Amino acid sequence: MAREPLISVIDETGSTRPTMNSKEATSESLLGDLDEGQREAATTLRGPVCILAGAGTGKTRTITRRIAYGISTGAYSPDRVLALTFTARAAGEMKTRLRHLNAGGVEAATFHAAALRQLTHFWPTVVGGDAPRVMGGKAQLLTEAAKNMSIRVDSPTLRDVAGDIEWRKVSNLSLEAYAELTARPTVGSLTRAQVMSLHAEYERLKDDRRVIDFEDVLLLTTGLLANEESALMHVRERYRFFVVDEYQDVSPLQHDLLSLWLGDRRDLCVVGDASQTIYSFTGATSRYLLDFSHVFPEATLVRLETNYRSTAPIVRIANDVMRDRPGALTLTAHTVAGPKPEFDAYPDDGAEARGVAAKIAQEISAGTPAKDIAVLYRVNSQSAALEQALSDAGVSYQVAGGVRFFDMPEVKQAIMALRGAAVSVTGDPLFKSVSDVVRSLGWTQDPPQATGAVRARWEAFNALVVLADTAAPGTTLRDFTAELQQRQESRHEPTLDAVTLSSIHGAKGLEWKSVYLVGLSEGLLPVSFAATPDQVNEERRVFYVAVTRASSHLTMSWASSFGSHGSARTRSRFLAELDTGSRR
Repeated sequence: MAREPLISVIDETGSTRPTMNSKEATSESLLGDLDEGQREAATTLRGPVCILAGAGTGKTRTITRRIAYGISTGAYSPDRVLALTFTARAAGEMKTRLRHLNAGGVEAATFHAAALRQLTHFWPTVVGGDAPRVMGGKAQLLTEAAKNMSIRVDSPTLRDVAGDIEWRKVSNLSLEAYAELTARPTVGSLTRAQVMSLHAEYERLKDDRRVIDFEDVLLLTTGLLANEESALMHVRERYRFFVVDEYQDVSPLQHDLLSLWLGDRRDLCVVGDASQTIYSFTGATSRYLLDFSHVFPEATLVRLETNYRSTAPIVRIANDVMRDRPGALTLTAHTVAGPKPEFDAYPDDGAEARGVAAKIAQEISAGTPAKDIAVLYRVNSQSAALEQALSDAGVSYQVAGGVRFFDMPEVKQAIMALRGAAVSVTGDPLFKSVSDVVRSLGWTQDPPQATGAVRARWEAFNALVVLADTAAPGTTLRDFTAELQQRQESRHEPTLDAVTLSSIHGAKGLEWKSVYLVGLSEGLLPVSFAATPDQVNEERRVFYVAVTRASSHLTMSWASSFGSHGSARTRSRFLAELDTGSRR
């Protein structure tokens, strides 16, 4: 049976491309496959640069080539470049790409990771002793705070309070400034005074325990650098060139920290798309992206509007969703031909889940790999019915946000075995070496018919085999295990051959050939019946992000009731607009 690769290097354009080894990463080869806009962005190496990059236009390809081109031409020293992203996954992908472009010395990190490194470094000399420990979450302290304040709250309300605290901090508001806000929505059934009491008691407990939370990392680093000139000068000497991906998601606090790092220098490149601002509830704002040219009048502005990911029918839907919205780009599809998106209506949620599962099973039977299919929904609670329906249909699936690939017991077992085998190099081709090791652990070339844990174990082993099969020629087993370690450290994980179930927020930055967008009814998308205009605009952008995850097939569906005896629903206003061609 011929091997079917399950993993390959996929860029945002949807194209599968071989990785570039260091010998190929010459200045000109770095630019050869870029379009005119991408090339302009990649070769404009100095001064402020703003890249407005629509969905599927190859933004990560562009900025990694820009960094690598700057290094290959001598314009950048790799250890003086700081590339900032918003998720560990994105940072890991960027590191992997830069490594293959002979630019592995560049630091690619999230804002929080970069700040924590600086805080840990400077704290002993500036403050004294070790830096405070970063808590894993807010739940325990908030529960204790509520008990101390004699406030009865359930777990969902506590989560909302935690989100409220996070919003206050990333918005750079003190407790006093936050207390003066009148437009802030209430949290559950709590009064404003109760919410403020929980905020204050949470901060007191945190200080007593000498611990800090995720947002404090940015706050303390910003404060330390703003008040310690020597530390600030040290950081500015260390980093000379800045690249910020997903700039539409920057919060006021992150913007303040970035401004400190940058100072009065101008070597800042930002990349973003206002239409993909879907984290306003966490304090993110697109105003820094939209105002960039006003803050830096001399900035080079580059628009990337050729969508290489999706077919023309899908791109038309995306353009219709965001037409005439502030900052919206007009995409042009590179791939013209493609099936029209499908619209399905079901009597209830259960019927929708079963209908989607049946369609997915047919797709897989027709030859579409399971890893190329995703089901996206607005809230995580929607996944339960889908999981049951896919299991009943015999379809393997993975829920985004579940156990990480490198944390799976079978993967840990396989990597230990591979490291042991690498000690005694046999000279066998990499694929054979890796195949032999995982075969000794129970892997077979043909996938099992079983689903569940047995299939998941096979898929994990098979992912390692395919990584070996797609590695650059000449890669040794020792090189391969080192690459696995780097991937593990940077959280750049391979893709298993299973259908992905994900919230739309969790799917941002990803893509699949076939996407099923479910639950498109009022109350689910938009998520609130009584949404404010700003909330509706945010939900519209969420819908846009979901649509643009699909490259070839897009199926949208909704259910007219919760269950056979549930209350009636109406389809989402966004679907209604697409049907009527109206513009809101």
